[in-house]
Amino acid sequence: MVITLEYPLQNIRVLDFSRVLAGPFAGRMLSDMGAEVVKLEPPEGDVTRGWGRMRTGISGYYTQQNSGKRSVCVDLEAEGATPLVRRLAARADVVIENFRPGVMARHGLAWSDLAPENPRLIMLSISGFGQDGPESHRAAYASVLHAESGLVARQSEEDQLSATDPVLSIADMNAGLHGLVAILSALYLRERSGRGQHIDIAMLDTMLITDDYANFTLDEIPLTRGGGEVWDAPGGPIMITGDFRVVWKLLTKHHGVADPTPSGAPLEEKIRLRRQAAGEFFLSFSDRRALIAALDAVNLAWGDIRSNKAAFQSPTAQARGTVAQVDDRAGGTRPVVESPYRFSDAPTHVARGPAYRGEHNREVLEAWLGATASEIDNLEHGGVLNAEVPP
Repeated sequence: MVITLEYPLQNIRVLDFSRVLAGPFAGRMLSDMGAEVVKLEPPEGDVTRGWGRMRTGISGYYTQQNSGKRSVCVDLEAEGATPLVRRLAARADVVIENFRPGVMARHGLAWSDLAPENPRLIMLSISGFGQDGPESHRAAYASVLHAESGLVARQSEEDQLSATDPVLSIADMNAGLHGLVAILSALYLRERSGRGQHIDIAMLDTMLITDDYANFTLDEIPLTRGGGEVWDAPGGPIMITGDFRVVWKLLTKHHGVADPTPSGAPLEEKIRLRRQAAGEFFLSFSDRRALIAALDAVNLAWGDIRSNKAAFQSPTAQARGTVAQVDDRAGGTRPVVESPYRFSDAPTHVARGPAYRGEHNREVLEAWLGATASEIDNLEHGGVLNAEVPP
């Protein structure tokens, strides 16, 4: 007997209004776990359609965050657009949006408009500073929240370098992940209450809650930097994790590294000399393998300083199938990062390649609304529905 495993979110419908990263990432993860995700785009499309390497008219950035989704293109400014979108939302389990607060309301698509027509609806609203409050009106991108949350200033102070933005959209990913947790929680709660929820996610909140150094600020004590340090080593720099005092104790106790500090030396001089001795020890090995064996022998965690390309080629990434191949719309495939969820008894996987803007207008309206061909034709002729012509 063949047993067909069900995806965790099979039969969940998601209407995704979001653009760029925070919302689209949450939608992509829902899709990978089996939800039917429809991305609702404006005539100009998601701005990320122009970011990264283009293949057959679709960018790499858009592919990464939107593979697996169907695309419906609606001009919200056109007469008849709002009623159409409200009909779609009435058939959805989840709506995702990350517009500035007030935009959805201006189009008659606020929570207060949608919930009465679909009491079981779960709506995720991601914004920089929340749906209301003194700064809710502000435009917000990840870099803004990196600055506003204290991350940029702290990194600059600790590294004693000029302030720069991290080369990673941490605030967007934090917001997307916390939004995902909230959606799943609301779906579980709905099973008991029968009611939907409006989820208000502020990117600032997500940055502060995921800050493992927040306790130093809240307790008003000096920051003690944790994490790892990069040391010169045979074969290139290496990350070694742990408080240096612990590292030093292990090196002297188990590897015979002599303490070079004279009796009565000031603390700063002791630290400098001991760090110098540790650095000389790491460089004393004939090759990297021997150094790693010495670190492993005393249970010191280490990491190679890899490039992004090397990370995807690592033994673990290869073994776990971290990179998936999706249809590149030209008879071949292109790579995307696979979702990280590995269930013991349920599949998760990117469902399909990226869609052209408006590619699934008819398919979705027929399946979700039972719309007729003539009704869809009228929406197209009236400018409500749009679609790009694939190259």
